[in-house]
Amino acid sequence: MRRDSIFYKLFKQFPSLLFELVDEPPPEADSYVFESVEVKETAFRIDGVFLPPANAVSQVVFFAEVQFQKDENLYFRFFSELSLFLHRHSIRYDDWYGVIIFGSRSLEPSNLKIHRSLLAGDQIRRVYLDELGDVQQQPLGLGLMLLTIKEDTEAIETAKFF
Repeated sequence: MRRDSIFYKLFKQFPSLLFELVDEPPPEADSYVFESVEVKETAFRIDGVFLPPANAVSQVVFFAEVQFQKDENLYFRFFSELSLFLHRHSIRYDDWYGVIIFGSRSLEPSNLKIHRSLLAGDQIRRVYLDELGDVQQQPLGLGLMLLTIKEDTEAIETAKFF
């Protein structure tokens, strides 16, 4: 839970940070607004929803999920949340993209079969922070994300680099 609040603060302060993880960010990436959205129905809470500016040529909504503990139901929940959100806002957006940030690959659910077409498609990007390389070789925003996978003392020492 502690890491969710760190990412919430990072994304709230720097919404464009998510787009450093996306191969083809939208042209208006710097103008997106980050929100944590509660979808009523069954009280789903989406970690992050990046809303395009109203004047964006393409109205692509980005969904972010940050995962630092194993959750076998992660994809069921994530795809349900974003589907319900899109259902509720079907007129507003013309496309969507999801970024799922894992502390490490070992945290990914073990049964991917039922979601294979979504996970293999071009609308989902899975990021494994421990595979992004050396913190000191990353842009500032990614470096801050990488600090979240370090032990406290190592994170403090590494943060001095910034």
